Amino acid sequence: MSRIGKRELIIPDGVNVDIVDNKITVKGPKGTLELNFDKLVSVSVSDGKVVVDKNNNSKLAIALHGTTNSLIKNMIDGVTEGFEKNLEAVGVGYKFAVNGKKIIVNAGYSHPVEVIIPDELSAEAISNTELVIKGIDKKKVSEFAANIRKIREPEPYKGKGIRYKDEHIRRKEGKKAA
Repeated sequence: MSRIGKRELIIPDGVNVDIVDNKITVKGPKGTLELNFDKLVSVSVSDGKVVVDKNNNSKLAIALHGTTNSLIKNMIDGVTEGFEKNLEAVGVGYKFAVNGKKIIVNAGYSHPVEVIIPDELSAEAISNTELVIKGIDKKKVSEFAANIRKIREPEPYKGKGIRYKDEHIRRKEGKKAA
């Protein structure tokens, strides 16, 4: 059984955590995040620490105990440091371009694909083939990066496509010559 729910989360300097009913608000130097948590868990703040407890021992309460703790930790990390995902385009002519609030992706289609950057996130093209997505909400950063990756997922034969920077693509062997 996981013990993630039992860890005490230390609140760093410059971060304010408020709990009203079943809603937790975390304010920090990079912004504000909110989370509505279930009534099966209780969250309390004392002595610069956030503690999550389960109200009963049902399976759902046990599952939500660790999940709520992880979500609150991600909120605290997001408002202090933020999150980022690095993408790279591999293939002839595959490239990224950031134009205002749009990302223009050339990924082997007959036309460039335009993706609008959400307001909470920012994107930066380090080079033609590298893109960095930054934000304070881990879920939104990861989801937006996954949507860009879906434009052209890496294929297993030549490895062409859009992939995460640290992602390893399992390669397959092609057809054997007769």
